[in-house]
Amino acid sequence: MFTMQQLSVFSFLLSFLAVVSALPLAVRDVFVPPVTYPHAGTVWKVGQHHNVTWDTSNAPAQITNKVGKVVLAKGGILDYEHPLAKDFDILRGHIEVKVPNVEPGHDYTIVLFGDSGNDSAEFTITK
Repeated sequence: MFTMQQLSVFSFLLSFLAVVSALPLAVRDVFVPPVTYPHAGTVWKVGQHHNVTWDTSNAPAQITNKVGKVVLAKGGILDYEHPLAKDFDILRGHIEVKVPNVEPGHDYTIVLFGDSGNDSAEFTITK
């Protein structure tokens, strides 16, 4: 059997847990920074290194996911299997990537993932 004191403590803890669980979680915002480079008219050559850049000037105070990933896409098809960069702080505003050995084309984009995805303008990759 429980004592009256033990029941009171248990009742208090149960009430406290109910109140705490009813409180909303901290509000976090989705951050979709615009990619600023590469831009339309950019030409990359296979094997070169480039800094992918994005604008962090309007970053909210609370971001749902600050871990970034950069993926190359051709014709709207993303290459998730081979990210150009990953596991970096999205608030850096830039990351250096090496242009992979891909087929030349004029319909490449960079997609920046953090807690959302945002893509660059189409650009060209040559051999």
